[in-house]
Amino acid sequence: MSSTSVGIVGDFEPGRPTHEATGRALSHVGLPFEWVPTMEIPPGHAEQRLAAYAGLFISPGSPYRSMDGALAAVRHARERGVPLVGT
Repeated sequence: MSSTSVGIVGDFEPGRPTHEATGRALSHVGLPFEWVPTMEIPPGHAEQRLAAYAGLFISPGSPYRSMDGALAAVRHARERGVPLVGT
């Protein structure tokens, strides 16, 4: 991912309106993004998975498969000054 990309932390489900709307909104404003499944964010090692993103967006409407992964992403952003948007 480019250094201006956004990591959307959540477990994408096709057909879920909030997930589809999130992708459309970021595409509309021209921001490159990638969905980051919560199971891929190991607590204590989030830096390895999230370092490539200029900002993080905590996905709305997610029943997170790993709440620990989602919280690790929030902690990563807060401790490193990474822009973070959560709903």
